[in-house]
Amino acid sequence: MGTNGSTMLEPLRQGLPPLDPAAVSNAASCALPARFEAVREARQFTRRTLDQWDDVADRFDDVCLVVSELVTNALRHGLSSEGSTQDRHPHPPVRLHLMRWTERLVCAVRDPSHDSPLPRESEDFSAESGRGLFLVDSFADSWGWHPLSSNLGGKVVWALFRLPAPHSPNGPHSPNGPHGSNTPHRPNTP
Repeated sequence: MGTNGSTMLEPLRQGLPPLDPAAVSNAASCALPARFEAVREARQFTRRTLDQWDDVADRFDDVCLVVSELVTNALRHGLSSEGSTQDRHPHPPVRLHLMRWTERLVCAVRDPSHDSPLPRESEDFSAESGRGLFLVDSFADSWGWHPLSSNLGGKVVWALFRLPAPHSPNGPHSPNGPHGSNTPHRPNTP
């Protein structure tokens, strides 16, 4: 479940989305306050951002669910209860990055914790919490995490979503639309 690192997401190791215009079609980022209402704010930011980007509407529900889970985990597990996180970290405690390539969308959540995100080992699917990473793994095409550089501290947890090719037979610009694609949900390579 998930992977630790990815060369495609190397710029996130510095806590910033890649800025090379040839590599990224669109990018957006927002700082989130250290309160649970930030999950709603993250979903609203995601909705506004994806509404402005072409050809991502089919993945909105999946992306929104994963953003909610990653932000919830960052707030629940990534923030220390010892004193103010803001006092110890000059950057906002939690930041959401959305990045779009032609055929990929990445959402990444940065938090100040160095702890690895660990999937719950319990198989109790009736539990009210603890299924966040299971949902991320189920709805994203791949996900992972990595520590940030020492000057930023913390980690980034990211999820990747594949988008239909713009001119594929089932792509958004074809008469058939993006539905009905026989592309496997979990390709072997990110």
